[in-house]
Formats: sequence, C-alpha cells, structure tokens
Amino acid sequence: METLLQKISDLNDLVLQDKALEAFEKYYHQDVVMQENDHLPTVGKAANRQREEQFFHSITEFRSAKPLKVTVGEGVSMVEWHYDYTHKDWGVRNYTQVSVQEWQDGQIIKEKFYYNA
Repeated sequence: METLLQKISDLNDLVLQDKALEAFEKYYHQDVVMQENDHLPTVGKAANRQREEQFFHSITEFRSAKPLKVTVGEGVSMVEWHYDYTHKDWGVRNYTQVSVQEWQDGQIIKEKFYYNA
C-alpha cells in the first residue's frame, strides 16, 4: 500500500511533468473542496476540474514550478511550491505558495492554497 509521502511525491512529479490534470483525476476525491486563501471554496470534483482547466488554459508562458518542501502528517500533507509563469489575466506571477491537503480514502478531500501573489 502506498504511503501518503509516496502519493504526494507522485502527485508532485505529475505536476512537474505537465500532467497536473492527470494528477487531479488520480488523487482528488469526488467530494473535494478546494480553496484559495480566504476566497470562497469550490466544492466537488467536477467544479474543481473546471476551475483547474480554466487556470491551466490561461497560462500564456510557463517558466518553472518547483516543490521546495514536503511535509506529511496523519492524513495531511503540505507542499511549499515556487511558481513562475505568465497568466493572460494576471500577468507575470513569480511567488511561493503552500498547499495543504487533507486526505480521505487515499485521495485529497480538502486542499487550501496559501500565497501572497
């Protein structure tokens, strides 16, 4: 059985291979709740898939993504990422973000993103 560290490491590797949507399908629960900072959360896999697709289709230039730190606890993982890209609406984005994932039944049931970009 895969450990949480193995799962989050595989998810991160998929993101680095430009397979973020594949990672989403594999590791996110049907009832996932995702939230950016203190914005209203997006509920459910279909709504979050649409949100993710919209985000990735809005990137006009992708320069880098790098996981800086990974922490795993009981049913929780945290990844500190550094991102550098250009978004069609937001312009150049170069920032660090912490993603906190809560896991249930081997998949992410809740994820919150903390950043100041």
